[in-house]
Amino acid sequence: MSPCSTECGEDTPSITFTELMPVTHVIFDLDGLLLDTEPLYTIANNQILAKYGKEFSWELKRQQMGRTHDDAIKVLLKLTDLDTLVTVEEYSKDYDALLLQLFATAPLLPGAEKLVRHLHKHNIPIAICTGSADHEYKSKTSRHPDIFSLFSHCVAVSSDAEIKRGKPAPDCYMKCAERFAVQPASFSDVLVFEDAPNGVESGLAAGMQVVMVPDPRVEDTHRRKATLCLESLEFFDPSAFGLPPY
Repeated sequence: MSPCSTECGEDTPSITFTELMPVTHVIFDLDGLLLDTEPLYTIANNQILAKYGKEFSWELKRQQMGRTHDDAIKVLLKLTDLDTLVTVEEYSKDYDALLLQLFATAPLLPGAEKLVRHLHKHNIPIAICTGSADHEYKSKTSRHPDIFSLFSHCVAVSSDAEIKRGKPAPDCYMKCAERFAVQPASFSDVLVFEDAPNGVESGLAAGMQVVMVPDPRVEDTHRRKATLCLESLEFFDPSAFGLPPY
């Protein structure tokens, strides 16, 4: 595949922005990448913000994506001018209760199960790096225990005492790579899958290649930062990164 300046779309399911290099390890984001949880965040935020006459817009969602739990709420409160009326703790109490009810319903996104099973079958080390807290991760993945048992480990950034900065900082992806039983020779040997601009920046800052599978509303400027942009995980070709082909 050659460099292309066109957005991912119906006629261009995959777009390469830089040369693709072979990898040995793979790390996945969770929300909006493996699991279709993103609509659940919108539902929960809209229910709470409605009490204050506010609405959860796409711009708010874009600014939150990939951040830790508390950082995401801080951003939301600031951008809605509620930061002087509502504390992070107060918002979290109602927000978390709603989300935990919704998380267990989250389905897998197209192409996710096929790719995860394929990499595991061929003994490619795979892990998850999510901005979620441990209890959120357990709830989100509870519907698919057979799939998520295939990952070697998960870095749940919001609960991890060793990680001080969430995405877009590189810390979480670097720490996730370091926790593989057999570590990659270099961070450049790790491939990251992300849907959010903050997550793409995090993976790239860690020195890794990043495949982006964005929400259709993500701007072209954010897509261009990724190594490769895909419309769906269904279009991913493992052999393009030196991984075993389907």
